[in-house]
Formats: sequence, C-alpha cells, structure tokens
Amino acid sequence: MSASAPTTGARRTGAPAARARSPRTANTLLGLLAWACAIAFFLPIAWMALTSFHSETDAATNPPSLGAPLTLDGYREFFGVGGGASPWPPLANSVTASVVSTLLVLLLALPAAYALSIRPVRKWTDVLFFFLSTKMLPVVAGLLPIYLFAEQTGLLDNVWLLVILYASMNLPIAVWMMQSFLREVPVALIEAAKVDGARLPTIMARVVAPVAAPGIAATALICFIFSWNELLFARVLTGVVAETAPVFLTGFITSQGLFLAKVCAASLVISLPVLAAGFAAQDKLVQGLSLGAVK
Repeated sequence: MSASAPTTGARRTGAPAARARSPRTANTLLGLLAWACAIAFFLPIAWMALTSFHSETDAATNPPSLGAPLTLDGYREFFGVGGGASPWPPLANSVTASVVSTLLVLLLALPAAYALSIRPVRKWTDVLFFFLSTKMLPVVAGLLPIYLFAEQTGLLDNVWLLVILYASMNLPIAVWMMQSFLREVPVALIEAAKVDGARLPTIMARVVAPVAAPGIAATALICFIFSWNELLFARVLTGVVAETAPVFLTGFITSQGLFLAKVCAASLVISLPVLAAGFAAQDKLVQGLSLGAVK
C-alpha cells in the first residue's frame, strides 16, 4: 500500500505540468506562425526595395541576381534628374486630395457617429445599413455618370473633384468605425459637461474627441490610405493638372516595355507617406482598432 502512494502522487503532479506545457507549446507555435506570416508579407517589400537599387539590366535578369551592383539610377529617373517628368506635382495632388478629403470625412463623420451612438436616432440600425449599402455598388458602375457630370460642370482634371469623391467614398466606412468607437465614451462625462453648461460643439471638441482620439486617429489613417491608393477615378477623371501619384506610377509602363528598377523605385517612394503615417500613428491605430474588444 505504501509503495503505490508515490506513484499516484507522481501522476497527480505530472498532469498539471503536462497541461502547463501544452499552452506553452501552442503559444510557441502561434508565435512561429505569426513570424512566418510577417516574413512572407515583408519579403515582397524587401525585394522591391532591393530591386530599386539595381540597374535595369540586372533587375530584368531571370533568375534575379542578389549580388548585382547597387545604383541610384532608378531614383534619379523617378525624380526627373537629367530630364523627364517631375513627380512633385502628382505627389502634391495626392497629398491635397488625401489630406483634405480625410479632414472633410472626419468633420462629417464625427457628428453622424455621435448621433448614432451617444444620442441614437430612431431606427439607427437602418441608418447604418443605408451607409453600408452605398459601398455595395461597384465603383466602376458609377464611373460613367460621374464622368459625364464632371465633363458638364468643367471639373475634369480638377483635384477638388477627387476630394469630393474620396470623401463620399470613405464617409460610410468612417461613420461605421467611429460610431463603434464613440459607443465607448462614458455618458456620465457628457452629462457632467451639460450640467456645467457646455453646448454641443464644446462637448464634441473637449469631451468626445479627446476620449475617442485613438478611434478617430485609426479612422483618419484608414481613410488617408484609401484615398492615397485610389487609382480608378484618378486615372479616368484626371489628365495632366490633377494627376495623382498612383496615376504617375502607371506612366512607367510604356510600349517600350516595363522598366522594373524604375517602377520599384517609384513604388517605394510613393509608399513612403503611407508607411510614415502608419508608423507615426501605430500606437493610436492599434489602440483604436482594439477599442471595445475587451469588456
């Protein structure tokens, strides 16, 4: 009887240890999977950056040469050094269209989200569904009437037309995102501000906006990225004056062939504003996108 007691105790102590090792192993495997996915997504970007420093001859080799000499010719050609089109007007148009449309979206989406979350209107779910239904129409389906409207009103090749279009495209997404963020704002803060005599604009600016700042930052960043990357409207509705950076990038694909090193250099430069904005607001982006996930 006494000899069997240690065996039973060993079994009892071994079971919790095995259960403890099981979550640890699962976390290790999930970590390795996450690293593998991150490397898989990063490799094309790293390859594009490396190719941008090669000459056109080395970039076109198959299989590609990793040890080819590095050069800045692709960047010189992109920035128009020694002749060629300058990228600064398209980049300025993209900055104008993206920044102004994002500010306009925030200006319109914040009061709408406030009405749908903190002070809900009647049948507010139907209102949200209406906002979402506007995204169900394919963009190309509305291209012809928008083109005819722009032609009749003289707005073709005008950057302010892109501002209006980008704002209208991103507004439903912004309202949907921000109403979920604003639902996390404590109503007691708003009631206290009303007791102190604060009016609605003051409440929005000094109470709601600071509390929901991570959500607002996440919404602004996503709207900025969508506006910066948009190509279809900019390609059809602009020409020379209002040409944006993505449209300028397509100009490197000519009948003479694909200049791979130059395209990679241009793609990397055009991607830098989005990458910089995401890096600068990464803490707000993660905090905003996870807002309300843990109750």
